[in-house]
Amino acid sequence: MNDMQTNIDEAVVLLNMGGPNNLFEVETFLKNMFNDPLILTIKNPFIRKFVANMIINSRLEKAQNNYKHIGSKSPLVELTFSLTKVLQNLDPSRFYTYAMRYTPPYSDLVIRELIEKGISKITLFSMYPQYSNTTTLSSVREFMRCVKELDYKAEIKIIENYPTYSGFIQSCIERIKEYSVDYSDYVLLLSAHSIPKQMVDSGDPYKDEIENSASSLKEELSKQGINFKKIIICYQSKIGPVKWLEPYTVDVIKKYKDYNIMIYPLAFSIDNSETVYELEIENRKIANQLGIKDYIVCKCPNDSTTFAKAIIDLINSKGKNINDAKI
Repeated sequence: MNDMQTNIDEAVVLLNMGGPNNLFEVETFLKNMFNDPLILTIKNPFIRKFVANMIINSRLEKAQNNYKHIGSKSPLVELTFSLTKVLQNLDPSRFYTYAMRYTPPYSDLVIRELIEKGISKITLFSMYPQYSNTTTLSSVREFMRCVKELDYKAEIKIIENYPTYSGFIQSCIERIKEYSVDYSDYVLLLSAHSIPKQMVDSGDPYKDEIENSASSLKEELSKQGINFKKIIICYQSKIGPVKWLEPYTVDVIKKYKDYNIMIYPLAFSIDNSETVYELEIENRKIANQLGIKDYIVCKCPNDSTTFAKAIIDLINSKGKNINDAKI
C-alpha cells in the first residue's frame, strides 16, 4: 500500500478482480472467483459449490502452467500499485490505494488501514471501464459488506463506469499509437472479456457499454486520422458449455488470417493473464500458425499518466453517492 501525508481525510480505492501474486495463489484466485454467486449464478449454494469445485479441479493445473509463462504471477496487482503511485504524485490531496476481489489485498484489510489513517471520505473507483454485474457489482458489494462488518463510518462515493469518457478513450488511443504502422493495412480487433449471453438477456448492461466504448473509440480514431481497414468487436475467455457473447476473438483472428491484425483489449484497464498470456502468447501462436504477417497486441492503459489524469478528472466530476449505485 501507500504511505500518505498527514491531515488527509479522503481516499480513493481502486477496485479490481485481482490476480495471483504467485503460483500458490492460483488456487485461491480460482476458488474465490468461482464461488462468487455473481460469477457462477447458481442459486443453490450447495450445487454452486459443487460445480465450482469441478471447474477449479479441471482448470487448476492448466492455469498454473499458463502463469508460468508470464513470470508465475499476474501483472495486475503490481501494475495497480504503480498506478496508485502515479495518482498520488498527480494528486497528493487524496490517499490512493486499491482492493482486490479474489486475491490480496482484500477489502477488509484495506478498510482497516483506512480506519487507522482516519479517512472519513472514500471514492470507490471501478477499474472495469464497462459496467457488469460480474465485475463492478461484485467488487462493490464485497467492499460494502466489509464496511458494514467493520462498522466503518465514512462518506462513500463511487465511479461505477466510464465507457465513453474522453480521458479513458484517449488512454486507449495512446496505446494504439505506440505502434508506428500504416493502420490502413490492419484489422483492429477490440477484444473484451466475454460473459454468458443469459446475463445480458437478464439485463446486464455490459454488451451495450462495450459497444458504446467501441463507437467512441472509432469516432476519436477517425478524428485523429487513424483509419483501420476494419474495426471489429470480439470477445475472449469463454468458460463452459453455455452460450457466451460472440464473436470469439480467436475465431475472428482465423477469419482475418490474410490481414495484419492489431488487438486492443477494450474491457481491460490493467494488463492481466487474459492480455499477456491469452492474447499475447496463446493467440499469437495461432496467428503464427495461420501465417498472419503482423500480429500486434496493444498494452492496457495501466499506469500511464493519461489514464491517471482521467481517473482524477472522473473523481472530481462524476462521483455519485453509494446509495445511488446499483448494489
